[in-house]
Amino acid sequence: MYPFGKGTARLMPYLLLSIPVLLYLLLGFGPSMVTVLFSFTDASGVPGQSWNFVGFENYTTFFTSSDSGDRIASIGRSLYFAVAVVVIQNAVGLFMAVLINKKLKGDVFYRAVFFLPVVLGVTVSGLIWQLIANPLGGPAQAMMNFFGTSSNFFGDYDIAFELIIFVQIWMYMGYSMTIFLAGLQSIPNDLYEAGYMDGASGWKAFKNITFPMIAPSFTVNMLLSIIGALQTFDIIYVLTGGKFNTTTLAFDVYATAFGSGTADYGLASAVAMIQFLFVFTVSMIALYYLRRREVEM
Repeated sequence: MYPFGKGTARLMPYLLLSIPVLLYLLLGFGPSMVTVLFSFTDASGVPGQSWNFVGFENYTTFFTSSDSGDRIASIGRSLYFAVAVVVIQNAVGLFMAVLINKKLKGDVFYRAVFFLPVVLGVTVSGLIWQLIANPLGGPAQAMMNFFGTSSNFFGDYDIAFELIIFVQIWMYMGYSMTIFLAGLQSIPNDLYEAGYMDGASGWKAFKNITFPMIAPSFTVNMLLSIIGALQTFDIIYVLTGGKFNTTTLAFDVYATAFGSGTADYGLASAVAMIQFLFVFTVSMIALYYLRRREVEM
């Protein structure tokens, strides 16, 4: 009846929980509420300068200012980025997880290699690909020269955004693979043996046994990749700085607050709130359909 002891010892769980809760309120919830507040002001971020409440003016500016066309385009680019990353990253991650789950020789080595980009981090990964795709003598340029052509890669308006999508997938495919692999290894072999007795093997076994059984892993991977892709700005900052038609809504939050000579914290906060509502809406729609899929399976 007293798992934590009697007297004041019974308060220990609440004390231990209060520390992370306090840290969350101080470093997470608090700044979020300040962002909501700032989105209704003309705060500039200049020390000592007063600011006033302006209502929904910042939100109106987002859709009606002279550069609103670029901001709307950034929303479309965010959706394109998310769809491409979510579909390809999870498809490749699942494919690699299935291969490694077959107990191939050196499977531990392959896991480490595929997961390595996750460990490297965004900045290191971005610098690696900048060196590889350096138009002034990088390995990719040397290969292009061999075939009698050339490219500016991350400085090319036509392919820069697609190259960022490729790097994003390369960085986090190993993360998706690991989650899928955990789901695959939790499937009892008895199911495959029973399926084999009924004539289910190869693709039929994957379709009727493997895919339904990894539904929770599929849901987790889809949600993580959707949220991560819609919030991505760091790899864009490292590779192109938002130039060459690579700006997304998440990057626009950073650019509005810190990317210009005159910071506009009020408008940046409004863009951040629009970004939050955008990510929240897409995530909830995805969660609804993914959960319903789990039930149907």
